[in-house]
Amino acid sequence: MPSAPNASPTPGGGGNKAATVQNQVNEVIGMMHNNIEKVMARGEKLESLQNKTDDLQQGALQFKKGANKVRGQMWWKDLKMKLIIAAIVIIIIIIIVVPLVTSMKSAVPTSH
Repeated sequence: MPSAPNASPTPGGGGNKAATVQNQVNEVIGMMHNNIEKVMARGEKLESLQNKTDDLQQGALQFKKGANKVRGQMWWKDLKMKLIIAAIVIIIIIIIVVPLVTSMKSAVPTSH
């Protein structure tokens, strides 16, 4: 059987090839360990992002509840202010109109 051109006819040559293959296997194992570490780190980052997302969502819900509560309070405050202004305007009109009406009644002579 003819031998391959790169094959070494001595038994020591096979050990060199085995060492090269072992080195390649070790390199692949090292790369796989690095890849696994990267995947684990990525998983931790994703988990951290998920936690931050949950926290932001809870914060948004609290903000929405607080905003609705403040909106309701401001609506009531605005309504009260409008009612107070309307009452003041009515009182001022009454203060002006009542004396005018009473003075006109007293100024008009009654004829019998």
